[in-house]
Amino acid sequence: MDVSKIDLTTNVLGFNISMPIMIAPTALQKMAHPQGEYATARAASVAGTIMTLSSWASSSVEEVSSTGPGIRFLQLYVFKDRSMVTQLLRRAENAGFKAIVLTADSPVIGRREASIKNRSTLPSYVRWKNFEGMDLEKLDKTNNSAHTSVVNGLYDQSLTWKDVTWLQTLTSLPIIVKGVLTAEDTRLAIQAGAAGIIVSNHGARQLDYVPATIMALEEVVQAAEGRVPIFMDGGVRRGTDVFKALALGASGVFIGRPVVFSLAADGEAGVRKVLEMLHGELEITMALCGCPSLKDITRDHVVTEWDRPRIAPKL
Repeated sequence: MDVSKIDLTTNVLGFNISMPIMIAPTALQKMAHPQGEYATARAASVAGTIMTLSSWASSSVEEVSSTGPGIRFLQLYVFKDRSMVTQLLRRAENAGFKAIVLTADSPVIGRREASIKNRSTLPSYVRWKNFEGMDLEKLDKTNNSAHTSVVNGLYDQSLTWKDVTWLQTLTSLPIIVKGVLTAEDTRLAIQAGAAGIIVSNHGARQLDYVPATIMALEEVVQAAEGRVPIFMDGGVRRGTDVFKALALGASGVFIGRPVVFSLAADGEAGVRKVLEMLHGELEITMALCGCPSLKDITRDHVVTEWDRPRIAPKL
């Protein structure tokens, strides 16, 4: 195959990006670096890819927008006080955000024992910037276990698929549902009007024994039947991981921990570097697999555990 030119460009919900690698929502990035989400936003813009801002960010939608042009999505939780949702949607639209990523796998916060063990608390300079002025100041002063109780009191645990339809009455932005792991939920998400799906297990921090997202991906892709794009987050550390997800039918991947790690290591330059590394690794993988463009990556390029014939060993 002629691999003298490798094309990683793709289109996500009508937006052209440089590669099928985007930034997942991770909260409180100023815990990693003083520039926090500002640095991540600038790095994503330079790389020509999408940044997803967490609702629980330490920089607001307006502050991230002020960093300059870029394609940005807003991750959203649905709160019992629906006015909080409505306000944040309006602000995101006004700040030029292009899509909403609805987290569907967190009616309550999972038992995060590492945070409990570390007795994690927020430093004084880190705030929940999207909710300033919404009487959430007590969140800034709680330890982890108390914080979990407060947040669980905010989340609407009666959230159902009809609320995806309700969100569509509030905004014209496309809604991507994040946190789907099964064919059944895939069909329900599409039926509810989702514009896309992110196969995600919330960084494996919500529920023990959930499958790795790469293991759940193909079931979701098959159930979608091409009606909406399917993305994946979780566990992506190398360009070969991206290639495997694409071969199993993903339209792209989102990365979380690599961004936070690189942000902590070297701020904006660190995030730029990790995006460059993944771009370069995917480019090399495509070349060595004979794929000059993303459309050339097929299911035949990977072998999974469920593909292998189960041959009994000879005695």
